[in-house]
Amino acid sequence: MPLFRWGSKALGMVLGLVLAGCASQPPAPLSPGIGPTGPTADYLIGPGDVLGIYVFRAPELTVDVPVRPDGRISIPLVEDLVAVGKTPTQLTREIEGRLAKYVQQPTATVIVKNFVGPFDQQVRVVGEATKPQAIPYRANMTALDAMIEAGGLTKYAAGNRAVLVRREGSSQNSYTVRLDDLLRDGDVKQNVALRPGDVLIIPQAWF
Repeated sequence: MPLFRWGSKALGMVLGLVLAGCASQPPAPLSPGIGPTGPTADYLIGPGDVLGIYVFRAPELTVDVPVRPDGRISIPLVEDLVAVGKTPTQLTREIEGRLAKYVQQPTATVIVKNFVGPFDQQVRVVGEATKPQAIPYRANMTALDAMIEAGGLTKYAAGNRAVLVRREGSSQNSYTVRLDDLLRDGDVKQNVALRPGDVLIIPQAWF
């Protein structure tokens, strides 16, 4: 289910501002030069994630719970526990500490069953994608992975004028990505690596 929605007017304004200088934007760096080439940092829990909480020898405390929009969860015996921004291991230790008031030496496990992740760890595909959406970042994610998730380009897309917007340090940079060449011509050189927080903007073709 898409988590990143734009009104048509607001999206048009954003696309216009970002794409205004498209001709002067450099191409996106190729995969070897950007993005991780191995495992990333530990996964951080975000709003919308579904967590499986398992407590050894306490089936009444074993539940599946969603992380609420406020970043908290509630489980039996523990209310309003902050989950967002923590790793599953960190949350596990906190749950065990809370349950220790009621259960002798509790042993818990937290498993993320549905991944959404924190806002700044998502990749957003907007504009002329079949299914514009926010996608949880995963290790070694590329433009092709994102476009598969987004269902490819619409028939109105100007794929070769797509723009990758990336936060790099204190600045925000934009790069061109030739998605038509990647998806329709199989040019793997255009399959750039992505980073958490990237926004891939696909404009409409000029008629």
